[in-house]
Amino acid sequence: MSTSRRDFLKAGSLSMAALAIGSHKLFGAAGAGIYLGIQLYTVRDDMSKDPSGTLKQLSDMGYRYIEHADYHDRKFYGYGPADFKKLLDGYNLKMPSGHVVMTPSDYDYAKKDFADNWKQAVEDAAVAGQQFLVSPWLDERLRKNMNDFRTYMDVFNKSGELCRKSGMKFGYHNHDFEFNTKLDGKVLYDLIMKYTDPALVAQQLDMGNLYNGGVKAMDIAKKYPGRFELMHVKDEILSTKGEDKYESTVLGKGIVGTRQVCDFGRKSGTRYFIIEQESYQGQTPLDSSREDLQIMKKWGY
Repeated sequence: MSTSRRDFLKAGSLSMAALAIGSHKLFGAAGAGIYLGIQLYTVRDDMSKDPSGTLKQLSDMGYRYIEHADYHDRKFYGYGPADFKKLLDGYNLKMPSGHVVMTPSDYDYAKKDFADNWKQAVEDAAVAGQQFLVSPWLDERLRKNMNDFRTYMDVFNKSGELCRKSGMKFGYHNHDFEFNTKLDGKVLYDLIMKYTDPALVAQQLDMGNLYNGGVKAMDIAKKYPGRFELMHVKDEILSTKGEDKYESTVLGKGIVGTRQVCDFGRKSGTRYFIIEQESYQGQTPLDSSREDLQIMKKWGY
């Protein structure tokens, strides 16, 4: 997890609007029932400058699925939900999943209901064609004591119920803090897995971020087989800059054992594999994205 990505999410948590598994048949597959895509944070600078042109380049490379990381004011990269879906359709792309940070202010405990902005986020995700609405952050205030944390895990499950009404599933995506933070002597990630209902909350394993939390991706995948409906496909090397020990790199060039984690995930039920690379070691993000896709295809995805 790079410093820039962490800062991006913290900022987003303040400003963002914040099981339809059977519908898989709507989407083509890379292999039997496997869906291979790219997290657009990989090409974030390109998307900020030219969303349409960047999506075209990704489509021309051979990508057919994307996952967004930019939802503000009811827009994806400046486009309304229906317009963004139309743009994707024009490039033969689909968006089965996307990231929007759910914050404590998105649920009104007095009314026992979600705030309008979160309801709108769910609505817009459905219009854009998503099957998963994934929150990639847990507010720091919710990591301080067990009571606040447990209460918010109930909100996670309620969000799953809300998403299900729109034919989607709510999800959570890890970073590193979940693995080196403890509440009442228990690792936070284990508590997240314990108190979220798998029928309501999908887990997206980021196999790179957790290295900065002091654990290995394969160990977590084996500890919770069958729990990861989605994976962020990454590889990691020792960081060349920034505060983190590790940074992402081209797949197969680092320490993660990316192919082995993906293969284990596929055997235990993972169907959505989303490539994400945040550091590039001199390559352009688009060139890295092309190389990552070629590698995954060589691996049979």
